[in-house]
Amino acid sequence: MSITLILVIITSGISYYAFNNYSLMDKLILNPYRVTKRNEYYRFITSGFIHADFGHLIFNMLSLWFVGESIERLFAMLFGPSGTFYYLFLYLVGIIVSDIPTFLKHRNNSNYNSLGASGGVSAILFAAILYAPLMEVALYFFIRMPGFIFGILFLGYSFYEARRGTSYVNHSAHMYGAIFGMVFMAVVYPSSVPAFFQQIMGWLF
Repeated sequence: MSITLILVIITSGISYYAFNNYSLMDKLILNPYRVTKRNEYYRFITSGFIHADFGHLIFNMLSLWFVGESIERLFAMLFGPSGTFYYLFLYLVGIIVSDIPTFLKHRNNSNYNSLGASGGVSAILFAAILYAPLMEVALYFFIRMPGFIFGILFLGYSFYEARRGTSYVNHSAHMYGAIFGMVFMAVVYPSSVPAFFQQIMGWLF
């Protein structure tokens, strides 16, 4: 069984249980105020294993499953037995890093909460885009485009919505998770950076 599938099963199970258990949801959710006042830093990780509703859960887990399996195999090819560590590090630290700006912004707001695996999923997706910018990405299963074009649109939309701040969706987590994924891939596999531009130039010309 792949690490990706294990993550999907664990996240789905915890999320489903938390849907009907407010006490568990309250213990796991990222509340920046509680992290600040009670030093409950574990919430940076646990908040990535719960979701707001079935739609939120299904979207994140399908995205993780579709892209994560490919990145998991890629890391095994590039890094051998260490590939599993690289993959888990990318996903879990992606969840943490993506929430740091949110934490800093809302650390004095006791009413603010954030949850979901979006930061980790974005990190996985954008690591894949840096390695293979021409891979096909499908929006809603029928709008298809090269990965790097999707990446530009995704980052632009996330930045715009984060600046507006009118949505309940934590768009900044999507954006910073994506940035972390690209930086991580560039650091652990530097050849991906020149290859990224070579592939795009070849596609354009």
